[in-house]
Amino acid sequence: MSLLVVGSVAYDGIETPFGKVDRILGGSATYISLTSSYFAENVNLVGVVGKDFADEDIELLKSKKVDLTGLQIDKSGNTFFWQGKYHYDLNNRDTLDTQLNVFEHFDPVIPEEYKNARYVALGNIEPSLQSKVLEQIDKPDFVVMDTMNFWIDGALDALKKTLKKVDLLVINDSEARELADEPNLLKAAEIVRSMGPESLIIKKGEHGALLFAGTEIFSAPAYPVIDIFDPTGAGDSFLGGMLGWIAYTNDRTPQNLRRSVIFGSVMASFCVEKFGPERLKDLTEKEIYDRYREFRALSQIPELD
Repeated sequence: MSLLVVGSVAYDGIETPFGKVDRILGGSATYISLTSSYFAENVNLVGVVGKDFADEDIELLKSKKVDLTGLQIDKSGNTFFWQGKYHYDLNNRDTLDTQLNVFEHFDPVIPEEYKNARYVALGNIEPSLQSKVLEQIDKPDFVVMDTMNFWIDGALDALKKTLKKVDLLVINDSEARELADEPNLLKAAEIVRSMGPESLIIKKGEHGALLFAGTEIFSAPAYPVIDIFDPTGAGDSFLGGMLGWIAYTNDRTPQNLRRSVIFGSVMASFCVEKFGPERLKDLTEKEIYDRYREFRALSQIPELD
């Protein structure tokens, strides 16, 4: 099944307690596309890059069979750049530099051959742009959306309008509480789902994720990664792995949504093992499915005697 990914393609400068890179491929659409490509057969990317975007990064995406017909190359400026420094616990970071560059005027135009996409991943971009994307798509089967505190604070009306058009929202616990104006996560989830999305995933970082689908609540563990080098892109890798699995199976039942959360967690756990998307470049099917089985073993509860 075809999967459309819309979001940022960027370069990041990243410093963690375990190392530093001055410039590495990043962006929500990049991580979502790379991780979903391990499952979905047809991944189509819509984004914008500048005159400085490297040929090797184009080739990386193409090597994963990501279609780049929708990638705009704007020669008038450089690619979106973000620089940040993570604290020792890796849960907090300081933004040192943000250069929107050509991304400042990003206008997502969906190519004709993408308009029949069955599955849509709306990366973390301005909510009105996410809505504009959906206006160009011919009745997709399943739309997944990501957002962040910045849009909850600064574009709440547009965000709420877009939420009415999506099937699944993926946010973290602080965003869920802020969006719902409710400290209790279970109550917050109920409030957020009343805004439009039938299903909701609340990411809790090192504490796993919660899935709300139908009348079910599923709590997934986080994989105990020993060597975490860089958490950048982990959330987008989660979304890509999750939606990639759903597109691959073409199954949106609550039971398969549970599996998709685990596959999302699998891809996120690989992402953090190296800087940027380096670990995602050459994963094998065996590595992915072996780790899925490890996740299952982590959360298996023995029967009572």
